[in-house]
Amino acid sequence: MAFVSLFYALFLLLTLVFYWGFHQERLRLIVLLSASLVFFATQADGKMVVYLPLLVISTAINFYFGRALDQKALLPDHAGEADLSNEAWQYAQSGWNHQRRRSLLAGILLNVLVLLGFKYIPFFLITLGQTLQQPSLLEAADSVSRNLLVPLGISYFTFENIAYLVDVYRGAPATPSLLRFATYKFLFAKLTSGPITRYHHLSTQWKSRPFPSAEALSEALWLIARGAAKKALLADQLALVVQPGLDNLARAGSLDIWLLTLGYGLQLYLDFSGYVDMARGSAQLFGLNLPENFRSPYFSSSIADFWRRWHMTLGDWLRNYLYFPLGGSRRGLGRTCFNLMVVMLVAGFWHDASWGFLAWGAIHGAAMAVHRLTDEWSQQRPALQRWWQSPWGGVSAWALTQGVVFFSWLFFALPDVSQAWWAVTHLLGHSADGQFAQNIYFEIVGLTRGQVGLLLALLAIAMAGLHGFGRSLKVQLGWPLKLALVPLLLYGVWQLGQQGSGSYIYFNF
Repeated sequence: MAFVSLFYALFLLLTLVFYWGFHQERLRLIVLLSASLVFFATQADGKMVVYLPLLVISTAINFYFGRALDQKALLPDHAGEADLSNEAWQYAQSGWNHQRRRSLLAGILLNVLVLLGFKYIPFFLITLGQTLQQPSLLEAADSVSRNLLVPLGISYFTFENIAYLVDVYRGAPATPSLLRFATYKFLFAKLTSGPITRYHHLSTQWKSRPFPSAEALSEALWLIARGAAKKALLADQLALVVQPGLDNLARAGSLDIWLLTLGYGLQLYLDFSGYVDMARGSAQLFGLNLPENFRSPYFSSSIADFWRRWHMTLGDWLRNYLYFPLGGSRRGLGRTCFNLMVVMLVAGFWHDASWGFLAWGAIHGAAMAVHRLTDEWSQQRPALQRWWQSPWGGVSAWALTQGVVFFSWLFFALPDVSQAWWAVTHLLGHSADGQFAQNIYFEIVGLTRGQVGLLLALLAIAMAGLHGFGRSLKVQLGWPLKLALVPLLLYGVWQLGQQGSGSYIYFNF
């Protein structure tokens, strides 16, 4: 069930009618959970239904792990006795903390094993087969890849489970309601591609959810319409050129590689942020606020700032559940750079099991380390610090940052390292096959190479203009205007969008 479809619109409308038709919280949760299970079961042409028992069991196990980690649930029976000696209390508390640590590690390990089992077995088999020169392992990897369908959203599902267990271990209350926890886990708006949402972010919203105001409804519909337009009118149109170009990369010239890299970076942002807009808008119709996931990332002037603006919930997860536990920046500059590299390698491997994504993570990790070293160096040199704060320094910082970001997209778009490296080594001075422009640009979209480049430049300029209006001039659309634009955007999607919107890129992760 694609977000950009009449089927999803009918599904959403029907769920809303039943949801708001009940006044009891329990009945509303049952409606939302039932609709979410149906939504997941219809994904990938109904193939996901076989994984419902697995995810239901995983949800129940994590719920009971959370209960086992709850401080109140684990207090010794005699903890409240007035005559308990200080020595006995310390001994009891030590055993209690040890039990909690074991439960936490067991819960994290179980979740990681589920994720590894579905996403990474072929990668490990191929790596071992190539290293040990064992064809049988390569054949096994090929067999697993052909016969094992990865559950949609398993990466997000796993990271949310781990976040919940760690939050409870750190002192947040475990939920006593399996229904609430299951509804949080399966909430259809965020199930397949996030945003990664902590349980306690939503738990405070379950209790009192009045019907949304006119302003809130307008904002929700605006997000849905804006997200659909990003996907159908922009991202899917870019994909018409980008994907065929990447599939025929060996025939592309240096200019084509630059255009495809720029096009893919824009497509990826519009595709993913469009999905998140629709997810957040859908949730808001039920009175639920999902966290923001993008904040103009292509206008960041440092790689650290980029990760505060791009896939913000993943960055928040990596920071809170990996970077800080590794020591963060508290153990010296060298250890900080090491921690940043480890975190970004995990980010790359989280997306998918391939050397291309590891290379993408390594590029970002190295860039984060260089940024930290440069920042440390600049603080000791006032002249250099003034340069970075000047207009020319700001433009240079932005250009360097986006150069790294878009260069890294080559490894994201081409997870096969050999292909990505071919593209890198042909970025300059390589001529295209004589038929490439004709077959890729003109026959598919009816444009020349120059016209495709001009349209990409105009799209980037339009994005910059919208960013400038919102940030510098503080121009914000009022809710009546947003509501008026909703039917226009949806009509444009209906008339100009492709027949049957393409799958979201992040569904692959």
